[in-house]
Amino acid sequence: MKKLGLEEIKDMKLNEGGNSADDLVSIFSASGFQASHLADAVEILRKMKEEKCTIFLAFTANMVASGLRGVFAELCKSHFIDAIVTTAGSIDHDVIKSFVPYYKGAFDVNDVELHKKSINRLGNIFIPTGHFVLFEKKMQKIFSELYASSKSTSPRALNEFIGSRLNESSFLYWAAKNKIPVFCPGITDGAIGLQMFFFKQNHPDFCVDVTGDMKELANIVLNADKTAGIILGGGISKHHVIGANIVREGLDYAVYVSTASEYDGSLSGAQTKEAKSWGKIQEKGKTANVVGDATILFPIMIAALKEKNGMWE
Repeated sequence: MKKLGLEEIKDMKLNEGGNSADDLVSIFSASGFQASHLADAVEILRKMKEEKCTIFLAFTANMVASGLRGVFAELCKSHFIDAIVTTAGSIDHDVIKSFVPYYKGAFDVNDVELHKKSINRLGNIFIPTGHFVLFEKKMQKIFSELYASSKSTSPRALNEFIGSRLNESSFLYWAAKNKIPVFCPGITDGAIGLQMFFFKQNHPDFCVDVTGDMKELANIVLNADKTAGIILGGGISKHHVIGANIVREGLDYAVYVSTASEYDGSLSGAQTKEAKSWGKIQEKGKTANVVGDATILFPIMIAALKEKNGMWE
């Protein structure tokens, strides 16, 4: 089979003294299944940085509720990425976790009993209802401060303003500090949207213009020599990145990490090859699809990159 240029599958051999993340990725490369896909993804991430691509990071709100929030904050702090696209819930969780913690619970629980105890379940993460009372107080104050200087804003500008009011645990804080735009096209679909509604009852001229970021996003895409997407999960975050890149004939590089299936035609499950048919990824674009939970896979990928000299800063 060597005549066909095929690489052999190799048995994993772990070092007795331990393995670094980069060691594991090297082992994964010749292991088959999703392990090999993960190794491919890390290599593509390296190429994104080597070729100085403009890198978009897309993720969904559930990931910010998890410990991945810390990885996102670190990526912003190190300016590893150039733009973020996410959902309204990501803003909710980032604000709340800047002040109070979330708690590890379980998937298999009595949700009616949790409701009676004013605990909201997000997978196996528990969030007390009181946290959203705190969120309301924080957001109403932020809206009031913003309204005093401007009655109209965009989601990106709003996220930058929110980030300036948070602490260093927040990805919004580091994005604002390093001038990394955070786009949120579905910003009304979350607790922050509800707070906008409340605020507008007494300030009907207050406006968050969801079209206000479109030119800025398009300019980032059009002015880039090359673009790349790191897309965790699916939905509106995923599509806003690949959709925006249609104006330049698609992304040059893309890495997808998702648990969704492609067989129902959903955007969340659509693989990189499907995006090429739309011109959202270039025909010759380098891509990797990794099927699995981003809370496991993405930290390994980023840790492997950190261990390579020159690949982080």
